[in-house]
Amino acid sequence: MTDPIIVIPCSGIGKAFGTIARDATYSVVEDLKKGTTETICLSLLVMGDEEAGRLVKSHRCIAVDGCPNECSKKNLVLSGAKLAANFRVVDILRDHRDLKPSAVTFIDEAGRKLAKILADKISTRIDELDQEGRVSK
Repeated sequence: MTDPIIVIPCSGIGKAFGTIARDATYSVVEDLKKGTTETICLSLLVMGDEEAGRLVKSHRCIAVDGCPNECSKKNLVLSGAKLAANFRVVDILRDHRDLKPSAVTFIDEAGRKLAKILADKISTRIDELDQEGRVSK
């Protein structure tokens, strides 16, 4: 694997949208774009982990945030990351109001559908980034 894209979801523990952001990220990293993407825990970056800092500065990154606070995006920017894209669950929900999650502690059917839509959007953006990289080389 050369030059993986690092996908970093927000922490959002105990928050439905944070859980959806993480679920979408795992879907991308473990299935849709396995072998071309990686993820790290946002808290490593926030706590100043040197390896996490080096990773986000040397690879293109995608922030995946649950809410408008954009913790993932903000911390990536503060860390000097190569931010290539950012996504917010709340924006996906705005386009799919019928999929509002009803639970906070687990992902229900609506949450799983939102995570799938988000994972597909992230995957499409990764394809675009890969194509842009080939064109510019």
